[in-house]
Amino acid sequence: MITSAVNLAHADMSLAKHKVVVQSSSSDPELQGLALVIAGNLQKHYGMDNVDIEVVAYGPGLGILTVDSPNAKKVKNLLEHNIKFSACEGTLKFMEANNGKRPKLVSGVGVVEDGVVRVIELQEQGYAYVYPR
Repeated sequence: MITSAVNLAHADMSLAKHKVVVQSSSSDPELQGLALVIAGNLQKHYGMDNVDIEVVAYGPGLGILTVDSPNAKKVKNLLEHNIKFSACEGTLKFMEANNGKRPKLVSGVGVVEDGVVRVIELQEQGYAYVYPR
């Protein structure tokens, strides 16, 4: 939960001209990959200092943030370029209950109490909403 508080504090103090939240809630590998491409392209377009980007993953889309994901290296690379990633605690608990173990997340991925709530909170802070379909 500490990471969640840090993410919220950072979002509130953002000086970036643009703020974007990208939702990942699909198990479709193409859509998960598209979410990452969009995040990277937005940062390239606006520049690292001019845009805050957070990818929020929940439900079937949370798999994108696990170390076993085919996209794990891309997530790590984007994290190194100051793109934030948040995993839904509710989904993690659900996955743990169903699979007997908690999925291991890519190092640097934050955890928020509820992914949908996080998306709403970011929108209330002026973040543009992107949902790849």
